[in-house]
Amino acid sequence: MRLKCPLCENEIAEGARFCSKCGSALGPDATGFIISTTPSIPGYKIKKILGVVTGLTPRTRGVLGQIIGGIQSMFGGEITAFTIELEKARMEAMERVKAKALALGANALIGLDLETSDMGVQMGIVVISATGTAVIVEPE
Repeated sequence: MRLKCPLCENEIAEGARFCSKCGSALGPDATGFIISTTPSIPGYKIKKILGVVTGLTPRTRGVLGQIIGGIQSMFGGEITAFTIELEKARMEAMERVKAKALALGANALIGLDLETSDMGVQMGIVVISATGTAVIVEPE
C-alpha cells in the first residue's frame, strides 16, 4: 500500500518529510490522521466527538512584497507574490487546527472549513481560518 499525504492525497515516498505536491509537513502521525471537508469519512465510523477546533493565521505582505505585487498587478494576471503567501498561510492554519485536534486526542478532523477574511485594505492583513470537528474514528 502506497502512503498518501493526509491533506492532498498525493502519493508520498516512504520516509519523506514533506509532501511534494502541497508542501505539508509529514510527521510520524501523517498517515494516521485523517482530515476531511465532509461530515463523515467513508469506511470509518465516528466513535467520539471531541469538539470544534480552529486554527488561525493572520498574514501581511512586507513592503517589498507589496511593491512586487503592485508591479505585477499593473500587467494583470495572477499576482504570484500574494499567491505564495496565501498558500503558506492556508497550510499553517491547517497545521494549527490539526495540532489542536491532536491535543484533544483526535485521530481525525471532519467538516474542515477554510475561510479567508480581509482585515481592511488599509491594514493589508489577511486572516486564514481553518475550523473543523475533532473526532475519534475507527474503521467500519
